[in-house]
Amino acid sequence: MAIRKQSTPPRALAVGDVVAAPSRELGAWTAAQIIRLDAESETAAVLELDWSGPEPFCVVDLGEVAPLVLTHHSWNGTLSYGNIEWVLPRSHKVIGALPLLHGMPSNSWSSGWRLGDQLARQRRWDSGVEEDPPVEWRAEYTGAAVDELLDQPTAPQEHVTELTIREIDSLDCSRLVRLFPSLTRLHLHGRLGLLSGAGELNRLGGLQRIGISDLYGMSADDCLHPRTVPELESLDLYGIPAAYASAMRRAWRPEIPAGTYVSVLRARKPEWVEENRNNPLRGWDGCEHIGAALYKRAVAQYKATRQAVLEEYAHGSPEGRQERLEAIGRGYGEAFNKLDRRAQFIETVEREDLFEALDHLAGEAEALHGPCAEGARDHLCSGADSVRDW
Repeated sequence: MAIRKQSTPPRALAVGDVVAAPSRELGAWTAAQIIRLDAESETAAVLELDWSGPEPFCVVDLGEVAPLVLTHHSWNGTLSYGNIEWVLPRSHKVIGALPLLHGMPSNSWSSGWRLGDQLARQRRWDSGVEEDPPVEWRAEYTGAAVDELLDQPTAPQEHVTELTIREIDSLDCSRLVRLFPSLTRLHLHGRLGLLSGAGELNRLGGLQRIGISDLYGMSADDCLHPRTVPELESLDLYGIPAAYASAMRRAWRPEIPAGTYVSVLRARKPEWVEENRNNPLRGWDGCEHIGAALYKRAVAQYKATRQAVLEEYAHGSPEGRQERLEAIGRGYGEAFNKLDRRAQFIETVEREDLFEALDHLAGEAEALHGPCAEGARDHLCSGADSVRDW
């Protein structure tokens, strides 16, 4: 369920306002000006200022101010200016207003307020440092790598405050919190994976941003609570259990006016998870340019192709297998030609998805039938390539 649109930002914010925020990258406060507000997209056009210093309490504390001009790396004198969701984070504050320092609209869009990051990069560049130095408080792992780490007798890594984990098949949040007890930013990306003990994330009292995508196993009882993570500024959930999604919405929508951005999308029921665990096209479900009926036909075609491949290896003879697999690939390619002629929905991303789906079913055949299935991918792709219009 989408959040109902409002005509004004949930925290008081007006064109011309100057916003101040602490920046860990700078080790100081920095500031920006609100140039435009758009009720339709619920965004604010934010112009960063070339200023940092101790916490300001009014615009006079900034002294002479000017927009931040970016010349580092591939920037060529562009202003640090873009459109961001208009929920002003609770750690940010309005310190007054100034006449607009810039009047043109911005075509740049991003998610999340990150005031200070560009200013820190620009200052390093101006001092002759071209590469961003590694920071000890930021870490990124794959699911497999963090599993190995959790299995080792490792002392708590209290210096890590920003953590991203990708390609998660399963993850125990209680173990994760013990290893990383000081997290302020946490992003977990699954592959229809299992997240257990998600309620333990309530022990991360300093958490400011959390994102969870394509992970399941959480229930309503695992909900994060404003009383335990009172500094949370961004809650971004995508592809999560329906009961968990409902509980999180109920808990956090009242916090939006206090400065918590809330996005909860693609809430899934248990039946959907079970049905789609072996469906590599599941990311198409709900896409704006792929209707429900088209999605069902695409999945049906994938399942038919999968069944044909598995039957070939289960019952077919090795003689002539390459030709039969190529024929299956041609059928796959022709079927999606037909679907695309009707709806014209296959572009670069969808084309990659379709070949990844062939990779997926070829890998499944190899796991079931061993070395004799090692050439499945090449034969299937060759057949599809020979006829596809997408």
